[in-house]
Amino acid sequence: MGKASRDKRDIYYRKAKEEGWRARSAFKLLQIDEEFNIFEGVKRVVDLCAAPGSWSQVLSRKLYLPAKLSPDAREGDLPLIVAIDLQPMAPIEGVIQVQGDITNARTAEVVIRHFDGCKAELVVCDGAPDVTGLHDMDEFVQSQLILAGLTIVTHVLKEGGKFIAKIFRGKDTSLLYCQLKLFFPIVTFAKPKSSRNSSIEAFAVCENYSPPEGFNPKDLHRLLEKIGSPSGVDDLDCSSGWLEGPNKVYIPFLACGDLSGYDSDRSYPLPKAPDGTYKSLDPVQPPIAPPYKRALELKKASCHGVQELEKPSLDS
Repeated sequence: MGKASRDKRDIYYRKAKEEGWRARSAFKLLQIDEEFNIFEGVKRVVDLCAAPGSWSQVLSRKLYLPAKLSPDAREGDLPLIVAIDLQPMAPIEGVIQVQGDITNARTAEVVIRHFDGCKAELVVCDGAPDVTGLHDMDEFVQSQLILAGLTIVTHVLKEGGKFIAKIFRGKDTSLLYCQLKLFFPIVTFAKPKSSRNSSIEAFAVCENYSPPEGFNPKDLHRLLEKIGSPSGVDDLDCSSGWLEGPNKVYIPFLACGDLSGYDSDRSYPLPKAPDGTYKSLDPVQPPIAPPYKRALELKKASCHGVQELEKPSLDS
């Protein structure tokens, strides 16, 4: 599919390039902020699974740059943004990059060092595994990624803070909701207008971080399991089956963003220049170390190898 046809298919893909965002997902965080005002009073923020960096860009433009351009800005008082990913990403002004694993508590120690021993008011995570198309499998793996993100959250988020994470809705969504409610009294599942209706994606907006009394981050796994197996039977798989019937959980679900704005599932006509042509824009930031690069090189090498073999020898 050519660039122009992709632009036409997806209005947010096009708008992201026009406005200088690295990915269309920037609009999702902006629309969540419109509804929940998540940036108010935030001085320290962590972006998990940050690459290629569109959410870090939003954090930079919304928090760091306004503070830096303020007439009474002081270097030591500027907001701190730490972005974590296994992959490197191109630099963003005001964003400190940490190449690390969000399932490892040592990564949290690195973040807190950058915050001079203080904790964050906001943690965001737009990470997702490579989807398979098998919804139950994708939902399960995504929920495990979010719970892994809690490893970082329980170490770096201050009480009263917020956590925003991508989720995939499915049959075990109520279990994930109850697990998040262990730590946040207010949990809302939000669907931004820029998130396609055809996608099972939504976002957990978790407010007012309040860990259980006497909580030790080392007990995280045991606490999460307990929610899935309330009877305490050791060999019972963690499941949401008991959350049906009389125990049924009703999850607050909210659409956010301008509901009369652009529809992410519609195709819009391309804006034409005076001469009637349309100029497709290049991506704002191509990947700097894509994991598929090596695969493409190997494929290219193997194709060339076959051609070399097929080429008749001049000596024959």
